[in-house]
Amino acid sequence: MALEPNEKPESTVHKFESMLKTDDVYFFDAEDFEDIIHHYLNAGKVSLGKKAIQIGLQQHPNAMELKLLRVEVLVFEDQFEAAEKILDELQTIDSRNEEIYIQRANILSKQDDHQGAVNMLLEALHIADNSFDIYSLLGMEYLFMDDFESAKKNFIKCVEVDDSDYSSLYNVVYCFEFLEDFDGGIKYLNDYLERNPYSEVAWHQLGKMYISKGMDKEALTAFDFAIISDDSFLGAYFEKGKVQEKLGNYNEAIESYETTINIDDPTSHAYLRIGKCHEKLGNDVLAKYYYYNTVHEDPLLDKGWLAITEFYFRKEEYSQALKYVNKAINIDGENPMYWQRSAQIYTALENYDEADFAFKQAVDLGNYELKTWLDWALVLQKMTDFNSAVQVVLQGLEFYPESAELNFKLAGLHLKLTNEEKAKEKFIAALQLDTKKITLFEEDFPEYARLAWVKDAFKVHKKAST
Repeated sequence: MALEPNEKPESTVHKFESMLKTDDVYFFDAEDFEDIIHHYLNAGKVSLGKKAIQIGLQQHPNAMELKLLRVEVLVFEDQFEAAEKILDELQTIDSRNEEIYIQRANILSKQDDHQGAVNMLLEALHIADNSFDIYSLLGMEYLFMDDFESAKKNFIKCVEVDDSDYSSLYNVVYCFEFLEDFDGGIKYLNDYLERNPYSEVAWHQLGKMYISKGMDKEALTAFDFAIISDDSFLGAYFEKGKVQEKLGNYNEAIESYETTINIDDPTSHAYLRIGKCHEKLGNDVLAKYYYYNTVHEDPLLDKGWLAITEFYFRKEEYSQALKYVNKAINIDGENPMYWQRSAQIYTALENYDEADFAFKQAVDLGNYELKTWLDWALVLQKMTDFNSAVQVVLQGLEFYPESAELNFKLAGLHLKLTNEEKAKEKFIAALQLDTKKITLFEEDFPEYARLAWVKDAFKVHKKAST
């Protein structure tokens, strides 16, 4: 049974499914089968798509488009040899069908031969009437090869064909950003907006480009135009709020963030930003209110728990801070920043064993900041574990060999271990690096600051540096 000319693809699918449920055999045109197959493949119903291909080829054994759809499914299932065999047969019939080259490119791409895929797509481009999809595929292949300049050129061609293709527009912007060509990106988007002045997406992306250049006022203007183009564009309000916050306009930023909440359901990220603005304004009660709303909205948002941690840490309410940093760690125990803050809180609470453990976790996870080595060594010093403290400082010196602070710290620790010769060596090395940092030695090791050789060495190097 063939479809009537005015029947829609949806009814085609319904009739096909009706046929599958009965013993009746309906006849469909090859084009109808294409619609049915595309419907199932686009919906992710691959098994039904394969069934439609099978029946379609039974009714139309010579239909090239159906065979190409079969190839598409075989490639999707990584059955490359079977797909290549069909493509070889099809190419002998019609060597100027661009879809054959596109499918060969898909196979090569899935085999990580991206240059081979590019070569096939260029072949397809020479014979294609409609080049839009090929340019898009070329752009993706170049992205796989980290050739962002070539990728950008192909995505730009996609946008030239279809100004409303925001997927390609985003890819163009991504390439400009990766190449750090913000001036080029700004020019491109302004040219695009000359043709499409009410494109909220382009205004939004332009605003983000301006932020990358530190052009905050221009960014605000761009976000305003994005909002004029679409007054329900949440992303524009949120980005505008972030710029206002950066400029210290906290009340205006709060207003922008609150707009996102009024337009759509509240988000934990909006609550978090509002809380930070209120804290900057000194509105501690409101800051806490929004921070707690943040974690209520999304209990798994570790940044929310960290914001509460930081709030209490700044107020020196360390027991409360510890409670919430542990919640952040329970969500993301691989974040070195959380362990570093945990270590600092335990240090403030004089729980040095736990502080030592937390510092070790932070370092193991990749926190190699100078302050981390100094703070960890101080904890071990307070535990009178001077040998371990020496090992920590030596590790730190591998990252910061020119650090006067670490050398002064090591000099003091050697004195604690009665290694006076090593202490003198490191003390002099520290003075040569920065005599002003001797105040750190005096603070950490006041009992050694009055030693005669310490005073003499300091006088010599101070005189030499003036």
